[in-house]
Amino acid sequence: MGSKAIVSILLMVSLCAANFFTQGVAQMQTPPTIPGIFPIGLPIDLVKCWASLFNVEGCVLEISKSIFSGNFENVEAACCKAFSALDANCWPQMFPLNPFFPPLLKDNCARIVPNSRPHN
Repeated sequence: MGSKAIVSILLMVSLCAANFFTQGVAQMQTPPTIPGIFPIGLPIDLVKCWASLFNVEGCVLEISKSIFSGNFENVEAACCKAFSALDANCWPQMFPLNPFFPPLLKDNCARIVPNSRPHN
C-alpha cells in the first residue's frame, strides 16, 4: 500500500472520528463556550459547519486532498459552492492547523463558481 493510500485512510479515520465526536457534543443541551477560543455567547456549531461539506458527495475528501497536496484543481463546483457558503467564523475551528488554507480555497472557488466572491 502506497504512502498516499495510508495518508488517505488515516485522514478519513480522523475525519470520521471528529464527526462522531462533534455529533456527541452537539447532543448536549447547552453548548459550552470556552473563553479565549470561542467568544462568550457566540459558540461556533462545528457540526453545522461540517454538515454542509459532508452533504456534498466526496467534498470532504476533495478538500482533504487539497490540504495535503496544495493542489486545488480537483475540487469540483458543488464542493466549492458548499465551501463558499460556509460562515467565515467556522474556518478557524475547522482548519486550526492551517489558517491560510480556507482563504486560498475560497479564492480558487471564486474562479470555479462564478457566483462566489473571493476572500477579502
